[in-house]
Formats: sequence, structure tokens, C-alpha cells
Amino acid sequence: MASIHKDPRGKSPYFYAAFTLPDGRRSFRSTKQSDRSQAMAVALQFEKAAKLGKEKRLTENQAREVLADIFKVANQSSLPNSTVREYLKSWLDIKQVEVSKGSHARYTDAANALIEFLGTRADNSLDHITKTDVATFRNWLAGKLAPGTTNLLLKILAGAWSQAMDDGLLRENAFGSIKMVKDNKTQIRRAFTLDEIKRILAECGDTEWRGLVLLGLYSGQRLGDVARMTWQSVDLLQGELKFLTGKTKRPMVIPLAKPLHGYLMTLPAPDDPKAPLFPAACKLGAKRTSPLSNEFREILVRAGLATARTHQSTGKGRASKREGDALSFHCLRHSLTSWLKNAGVSNAIAMDLVGHDSEAISRNYTHIESATKAAALNKLPDVTQ
Repeated sequence: MASIHKDPRGKSPYFYAAFTLPDGRRSFRSTKQSDRSQAMAVALQFEKAAKLGKEKRLTENQAREVLADIFKVANQSSLPNSTVREYLKSWLDIKQVEVSKGSHARYTDAANALIEFLGTRADNSLDHITKTDVATFRNWLAGKLAPGTTNLLLKILAGAWSQAMDDGLLRENAFGSIKMVKDNKTQIRRAFTLDEIKRILAECGDTEWRGLVLLGLYSGQRLGDVARMTWQSVDLLQGELKFLTGKTKRPMVIPLAKPLHGYLMTLPAPDDPKAPLFPAACKLGAKRTSPLSNEFREILVRAGLATARTHQSTGKGRASKREGDALSFHCLRHSLTSWLKNAGVSNAIAMDLVGHDSEAISRNYTHIESATKAAALNKLPDVTQ
């Protein structure tokens, strides 16, 4: 029978619990309680666990229950815990106000992928997820997604588990030491040639895609930033774009190249400065850029720069991962960088224009004048002619 005792030396204000261990030894443990009734409740929980251990019936779940009961006695509240499903839902709710819509969509993809993989196990507590589970999950993802996407989702979940540790829900990050997937078939993307860009523009016609391509080419910005650009970022009088990048949150000031300036002058400017330059593209790419990327790929197919995808030809179905493409919207960024360097523009100015952090910029330039950047852009060919 468990019992409680005061420290005979009077050095501790807490009661000690006396109970018998599974091997028959008598043990004395501090209850961390100065109240007699609470100390006795803790002592009884110690004895309960010891009895189950002696009978070889102490399972992992039972041990957790004992700890939870002791925690409740000590703190007058339940032990912080959460199922995988519950935690990821609350984590996503918090991230919704901390990250961009595109990033939140990726976070949601990662959470949904893990819940799908776990099935009913998603309703178990977080500490049920082991490193072996994570490795199996990684392999499962790698069979469905490209290596880059697989690794991104794993890094996102590692961040979620790290937050759970900070919140006191976990003692170890099962995702923290997982090895990433190696990509042995990485497709090297290249810049578009001048002729290829003209073929792309011809296929764009008078749709918004003509403006998206011109803006991507002459500003070097990512598809998401281009699609969500608003009129308040455009200063036609000064001939500049002023905005904050979505990925790096870097403030950008980019002079408008003459072909791009001329195109923007033809667009009807709305009364609302927060209106998007390209309403349809902004709506389609509000949460993620993949629908826009697919549309651009169709343009590449029509221009003869990509091969049409057919699920039937591979026999792998829609769930199978796809091979990477050498050409994509991001290649417009490479095109701008290549053209600038071929025109003799310094590497620091080229990197500043496209928004790359550069050691050369921080070392040699405190500020690159807009006129200097405009002069660099004016060296580029006019793809509209």
C-alpha cells in the first residue's frame, strides 16, 4: 500500500510517496505536493503504475495515462496533448495570419498529405509519430511527388513539429533528422531565346498572358508576384514598379523597360489602385500558382516548346509524379539575367534587378540608382517588335 511521509530533516516542504517497485524494492519519490490529499493522490498513481509493471501489463498508453493523472493533480489542469489532426488544424489556423496565401496553401498540402498517409492514426497523439513513421511517409510521398516537392513538404512538417516542441507537446522532433530525397533526374532549366519568346507572345495573343510574359521577362519576377501585381505598384509617370516580393518580402524598385512601359500604357487603369493588373490571373493564382503554371505550359505546347502531357501514354495515372520541364515561366527570370550579362551589365546590377541577394551588392553598393538600372534594362531587345 502506498503511503506518504514528510521529510524527517525538514528540508523539503513536499510529501514523499513510498511504494513498491515491480522488482520488489521499496521506493521513495517526491510528490512535489505540500497538500496531504494531493500528495496521496500522486502516491496512488505511482503505485498503480508499479503494480501494472509487476504484472507486465504496463503499456505505453497506460503509462501516459498515469502521467496525465499525476499532471492533473499537480497542476489542476489536463496534460497538454493533441492528436495529429487537431494539432495540424490549430497550427494551420495560426499560420494563416503569419504567411502568404501561397505559403499557407503549401502548408495545407503538407498537413493533408500526412493525415492522408496516417489514416485513422491521425487521431492518435503527436508523440505516437516515430522516426520510422516519418521515413515511411517520406518514401510514400516520393512515390507520388517530385523530389523537390517531397522535400518541401517534409521541411514544412519539421517546422510544425518544432513548434509543437516549443509548445511543450513533444520532447523530440521526429521530422528533424529525416534525410531528404535525392533528385538524380533534376531537369536543368535554361533561358528562353529571343525567337522562343516571340513565339510565346504570338500564342498569347491579346490575352492577359501577353502582359504576364512581358512583366515576367522585363522585371525578372516570379509568377506569383507577377499575377498578383496591383496598380498601386505601377508608377507610369516615374516609369517604375514598386512592390514587396511574396517569397522573400524584399522591397523592390524596378524601372519599367520601354516595351513593358508601352504595354502598360495601353491597359485601362481602374479607379481603385488596389485593383490587380491582371484580374483573371490574380483570381486564378490567389492561393497557389500551379493553375497558372499549367496554363503557361499549354502556351509552351502550342508554341512547340513543350510536349503535351497525356496520362494514358505513361500508364501511370494522375497520381504519378511528372518529369520536370526544361522550360517554365521561371525561365523568363533566367532570360532577363542572361540578357543583362550579355549586354555587359555588371553582375551586381543584374542580381539587384531580379531580386537576388548578392554579396557583390552588399560589398560594393549601398544603393543602386534607378537611372543605372533603367540604363541596363534599355540595353535589352524589344520582344514586341
